[in-house]
Amino acid sequence: MGNLALLAHAANAAAEHGAEHAEPVAFGFINPGMWVALSMTAFIAIVIWKKVPGAIAGGLDAKIAAIREQLDAAKALRAEAEALRAEYAKKIAGAEADAAAMVEHARHEAQAIIAKAEADTTAMIARREKMATDKIAAAERAAVEELRARAAAAAAAAAGQLIAQHHGASADKALVDSAIASLAN
Repeated sequence: MGNLALLAHAANAAAEHGAEHAEPVAFGFINPGMWVALSMTAFIAIVIWKKVPGAIAGGLDAKIAAIREQLDAAKALRAEAEALRAEYAKKIAGAEADAAAMVEHARHEAQAIIAKAEADTTAMIARREKMATDKIAAAERAAVEELRARAAAAAAAAAGQLIAQHHGASADKALVDSAIASLAN
């Protein structure tokens, strides 16, 4: 059997026999409870004499102060972080507004470019139509002049042939005399 079993067996046997065991006593009056009380009193006196409660309180105060400093630093960091967040939120809002303004400006520029291109195209078409009309008119005039020149050449040739066929020297003399007579008058 183990030690515990032996102790339990001995305790049961003593309880059955009704025997009381003797309590140790030192110096005739100090029993175990008094030893405990004296030890605790001595321990508390040494702890107070060595200023352990003050040291514990000082350590706790130092820890409390360190924790307060950390809390203050955390509050300052939080305030700084909130300020940065607000600043960046403003920057983002400003950037979005700038982007919208840039898009609107680009849209206006594109519309202006399109309007200018349409105006330039209309003006160029009008100039080309005028140039084409002028070329057509010039070609018509050149054709008319060429036709007149051909008609005049053909009429002169026909007149020359008619004169050569119908007029002789006597007819020429009568024409010359009538021309001189008309000049003299």
